[in-house]
Amino acid sequence: MIPSVGDIYCVYSDKLQQYVACQITMLRETDSKRNPQLAAVLELDWTGDRLPDGAELHTMKPLVCDFYFWNHRLDHSFVGANVPPNYTLVGNIPPLVQEETNSYSGGWHVGGSLHRQRNWEKIDPGKREQFKAAANDDTLIEIGGQSIRRDTSKINDTILQVIDDMSELDKLPCLMTIHTDNADQALIHYVNSNPLIHELQLASCSSSQLDLRNSHVSRLILNAEGIEELYLNEDLEQLMLSGTLSLGLAIHAHEDGRWMGVQYSADVPTFHGLDRLNALSLTNVKEINMQQIVVRFPHLYELRIWGKPGIISNLHSLEQLKELHRFTTYDLFGFTGEEFPAPDRLPHLSMLWMTSLPTDAGKLIKAAYKKEVPRGLDLSITKARKPEWLAENLDNPFRDWDGREQITAANAKKSAQLYKKMLATVRTLDEQMGIDTVNATLKSLVTEYTEAFNKMDRRTGFIETVEREEIYMVLAGLLDQVEQQLGEQRKTLIDRDPLFELFDQLRDF
Repeated sequence: MIPSVGDIYCVYSDKLQQYVACQITMLRETDSKRNPQLAAVLELDWTGDRLPDGAELHTMKPLVCDFYFWNHRLDHSFVGANVPPNYTLVGNIPPLVQEETNSYSGGWHVGGSLHRQRNWEKIDPGKREQFKAAANDDTLIEIGGQSIRRDTSKINDTILQVIDDMSELDKLPCLMTIHTDNADQALIHYVNSNPLIHELQLASCSSSQLDLRNSHVSRLILNAEGIEELYLNEDLEQLMLSGTLSLGLAIHAHEDGRWMGVQYSADVPTFHGLDRLNALSLTNVKEINMQQIVVRFPHLYELRIWGKPGIISNLHSLEQLKELHRFTTYDLFGFTGEEFPAPDRLPHLSMLWMTSLPTDAGKLIKAAYKKEVPRGLDLSITKARKPEWLAENLDNPFRDWDGREQITAANAKKSAQLYKKMLATVRTLDEQMGIDTVNATLKSLVTEYTEAFNKMDRRTGFIETVEREEIYMVLAGLLDQVEQQLGEQRKTLIDRDPLFELFDQLRDF
């Protein structure tokens, strides 16, 4: 459903346990096929235990946000104009703001800023005042003998390794993010006592038990290897797990994870707990069984699966997720359109994005769900793949380039073919060859590899920061394979530094 300017919509916020509201202030036409029209959505400063009546509409005001680095700012941004099915039209009044917004959002997330504003207001007023006073203050202060700006919001081991007392971090009133390779109990205690720390990244932990119940972390990036028990705080929204999980890992969370999401790589995570998990994101999937997912996490609101590419079985089991609202896949194969549940089997679905999937399945799914778009479904079925594509791209690290906006199909194909050629060269190297021959071959490989991308980029200028990093990482992966083939005793004879220096000298991108 496309709204009208002035429309006020309400949606129930599970986090706030109340209805929240927004207003449509403007509509804009676009050239996009997926979103031909955008709506400017203004979040309002209103909540209620029931939908508002006509009189309440005229008392509503825009939500003014001043949490963290926001200063008297409105949550006002353009989104796809198709109103999600769980939003209710409650009336129409003249737009509460006339100024046009320049912000864009990935979707309808009304209530999110109001929730963040209320959480901000729960923080001690003194800490809030210190934060605001230090924001944008580039005065240099000294911590552990190092100079650092007073408004610094993120630190890592560069600072942590030179301080003896965590209280030194109090000199940074805007500190919100901490990344470390080794978390000790002193750091965990500091995080638990500082309500402003919102992101914590731990590459390892000194204890088999990690307790963050008293913290206000909203995003935890954790290598959980060696951890047996994990206690999470009520505010946590996203848990990104890596490493080999202990078979006995128990995760304790507020309401069994009802308000949070988990990201993990390759397979369904094996921990205990989080039985009411809200969102699950699986990446680098090679093989996955949908039945395992629905049995382990039956209350999912959102499910995202990214293949490497990957093969999924029992996709029909998706219909058992009775609370599912959002389902997205990328590079996922091994299923037919008939296996995908019909729209009436997923009655709450508000977003269905499937990118890089079997051609026949894509056609059937798109045809079945297209009629749900007028009712608010955000539907995107793109990059339908024929069987030949999967055979050619299963092991191709440049597969993501096919269909990327600034990369032509010809350059994507050339890059994939170049990788196959380089891989063939690498496979000719073994432990029986002389090391001088190996190094000479690798020097030629790096030269050919780099010059090939120079030639492609010279014509179209498509290599940007992301692509440059990907080209570098693929080269590193090729050298990894050479070392594996040479064996433990001879791999140390390969000197990577001159090869990477050659790459940097030759590249024009």
